[in-house]
Amino acid sequence: MIEDDEGHARLIEKNIRRTGLTNDIVPFADGTSALAYLFGPDGSGRASMGRALLILLDLNLPDMTGIDILARLKANPHTRRFPVVVLTTTDDRQDIRRCYDIGANVYITKPVNYDSFAAAIRKLELLFSVMQIPEAEA
Repeated sequence: MIEDDEGHARLIEKNIRRTGLTNDIVPFADGTSALAYLFGPDGSGRASMGRALLILLDLNLPDMTGIDILARLKANPHTRRFPVVVLTTTDDRQDIRRCYDIGANVYITKPVNYDSFAAAIRKLELLFSVMQIPEAEA
């Protein structure tokens, strides 16, 4: 999960856990640390080989845009097939189009209201329960 707002990150994790999902959630508050984890020390992306990852991505981050992160993930042969769910407050039509053009799998605008936001995250349960996630390529 790449989310700089600590309150949003807690809310997302709390409501994902309420769906019964027990997978590890690795939180990152900025793109630099997330990309370092995904691409590894050598920057090649081989660090993600053998991992089956689903990436939850905010677009508004302190050090780079989520669109930049998405583009880097989708351009790398080791990470390009990982599903990316964009979870953001941005509802700009151009950003939505760009994310899908780059390869986002789902784009969700975070509702401003707490209860609506929590409900939106819980609705991801169906998606998570049916989604097939590939391992990174060798």
